[in-house]
Amino acid sequence: MQPGLLSLQAATVRFGGRAVLDAVDLDVAEHEIVCVLGPSGSGKSTLLRAVAGLQPLDSGRVSLDGRDQAAVSAHRRGVGLMFQDHQLFPQRDVGGNVAFGLRMQGASKKQQVTEIGELLDLVGLPGAARRAVAGLSGGEQQRVALARSLAPRPRLLMLDEPLGQLDRSLRERLVVELRELFGRLGTTVLAVTHDQGEAFALADRVVVMRDGRIAQSGTPLEVWQRPADAFVARFLGFENVVAANVAEGAAVTPWGKLPVPEGAPQGRSTLLVRPAGVRLVPAGEGLRCTVSARTFKGTHVAVHLQPEDGPRLEAACPLREAPEPGAEVGVDFDAADIVVLG
Repeated sequence: MQPGLLSLQAATVRFGGRAVLDAVDLDVAEHEIVCVLGPSGSGKSTLLRAVAGLQPLDSGRVSLDGRDQAAVSAHRRGVGLMFQDHQLFPQRDVGGNVAFGLRMQGASKKQQVTEIGELLDLVGLPGAARRAVAGLSGGEQQRVALARSLAPRPRLLMLDEPLGQLDRSLRERLVVELRELFGRLGTTVLAVTHDQGEAFALADRVVVMRDGRIAQSGTPLEVWQRPADAFVARFLGFENVVAANVAEGAAVTPWGKLPVPEGAPQGRSTLLVRPAGVRLVPAGEGLRCTVSARTFKGTHVAVHLQPEDGPRLEAACPLREAPEPGAEVGVDFDAADIVVLG
């Protein structure tokens, strides 16, 4: 990893005696896109506000370019911050909103006009400078807020639930555009979200938070393939998580004896079985189950299974092969999709 542009060292924030940010250590390299992911109350927005200078630390340190920011006010930190609700100025047109940071930096009128045009082109709103903010769609307002945040050329851009108010199809399209835009500009980004799909599509590195602490940090592929523990696995949407006892290449679980990957840790642990690793076989073979429900997922069907004795299972099936609710099936397990969690 390149040297950190941003560094948090034992950063702690307490509200009423409770640590909402609990001795967090985090580095963000220049040009890196880091997404902080977690449920409501996990501390992710407090982390963002602490970096921006909007929330003082009770202890610890926030550094930018190696310089402690404790005595630096929010407007002098050189960071950009874009909120979920955009917070555009309704009395100003699009150009007036984008120009706000440029005016604060003392840019001339000519410079402002040039920069506004370039930024609006960049975010996909060419020629929109004179449009009224009230007449914009949610996606267009999002683009204006992004252009305004980028206008002062911040060394660090921070996004707080940036796509949270948009419908899913628009979010999925914009997150791809944001990833490409930040790559072209070389922007360093720290974003917080509760949406796993958004974080995994946008980030170079995903940081999962729980109760004010970092539960796991890694590339999207690392976090998805090997969740650190049961909390991370369930937060990512995996349902097949059970206690297990691993010995001699197999795990004893409520679903019977399951294969585990070679080299898996031995002893008492927690097991994750990805839905792709739950293979349906004819009734009478493997683990006997009844199909309790099925959910269409677009590319596949999630089949919910109830064993005769044990917790429910989820399997991923091709669209044309998913059995009907009430059907009796057997289940085998694929070691390649089984993870022994820490």
